[in-house]
Amino acid sequence: MPVKIRLQRHGKKGKPFYWIVAADSRAKRDGKYLEKLGAYNPNTNPATIDLDVDGAVKWLENGAQPTDTAKAILSYKGALLKKHLAGGVKKGALTEEQAEAKFNAWLEEKAAKVQAKAEGLSKADADAKAKALEAEKAVNEARIAANAPVVEEEVAEEETASNEEE
Repeated sequence: MPVKIRLQRHGKKGKPFYWIVAADSRAKRDGKYLEKLGAYNPNTNPATIDLDVDGAVKWLENGAQPTDTAKAILSYKGALLKKHLAGGVKKGALTEEQAEAKFNAWLEEKAAKVQAKAEGLSKADADAKAKALEAEKAVNEARIAANAPVVEEEVAEEETASNEEE
């Protein structure tokens, strides 16, 4: 029974939401699965990924093969790195503490990158809003300026008309 770590689609049309599952490769895409490992929501920016890293590593060590997309997600969350470090511990190249320290350092670095992206997106959004506000102000000022001379001309015409009458 070959096991695959793959995505199981949920959500409505046009708004996909995926579960990351370990399933028999012969099972249907959205069918029976052995264990739910997490969730993936590509609708947010950056994408929201909730993953049980230890459960994924357990399945990988037992021979489960991830699909291409699942492999990218596992790599993004560090499950493949943790499996690699666990292999180093088994071979004696690292101690458990060293492997855990390397993994935690990687997690902190990754969290900083994700936070920087989120801040960049929020800053870009704020800049776009400020630009739109400036453009709207310019349009309003132009509209006011276009209407203001008409009023002044009418007043000047009325004064000349009243001066002519006298």
